[in-house]
Amino acid sequence: MTSARKRVKVFTDGACSGNPGPGGFGAILQYGEHRRELSGGFRRTTNNRMELTAAIRALESLREPCHVTLFSDSEYVVKGISRGWARRWRAKAWRRSGGRTVPNWELWKQLLDLCDRHDVELRWVEGHAGHLENERCDALAVAAAAGLELAVDLGYEQPPPAGSG
Repeated sequence: MTSARKRVKVFTDGACSGNPGPGGFGAILQYGEHRRELSGGFRRTTNNRMELTAAIRALESLREPCHVTLFSDSEYVVKGISRGWARRWRAKAWRRSGGRTVPNWELWKQLLDLCDRHDVELRWVEGHAGHLENERCDALAVAAAAGLELAVDLGYEQPPPAGSG
C-alpha cells in the first residue's frame, strides 16, 4: 500500500522589464513548517515565459510526486492548464489553427509532464493586490530580472522546432 502524497502549496510569479526584455521568476514552496524560495533570471525573455518557468522550476524541485495547490496571478498559466488548452495543443503536435506553432510550446510540454507526475490544482490570485506570497514571488522575480550575468533563455533566443521534444 502506498502512502498518501504530501500536500504542498506553491506560489509563483514571473516578471519582465520590457516584454521582451530581461526577465525573472520567483516561487515559494510550503510543506507544513517547511518553506523554500526559488528564483532566477534571463537576459532576454517574455513575461509569459517567466510565468511558465516559475511553475516548472517549483514543480521540478519536488523530490517525489505530491498533491500541489499552485497559486499564480497568470491567467495564461492557470487557464492554459485548467481549461485543457495545453493538453489539446499537445494532442495536435503543438500546432494551432492555420498550422502555427503554439508559443512557448516547449515550456507547456514541461509543465504538462510535471502535472502528470504530480496532482496539481491551479488557482488564480489577483496580482499586486496584497497577497503576501504573491507579492514575495513578485519581489523575487523582479530582483532576479535585475541581476547581473543573466542566463540565456535558449527557448526564446533559439527556439526548438515544434514537436522536437
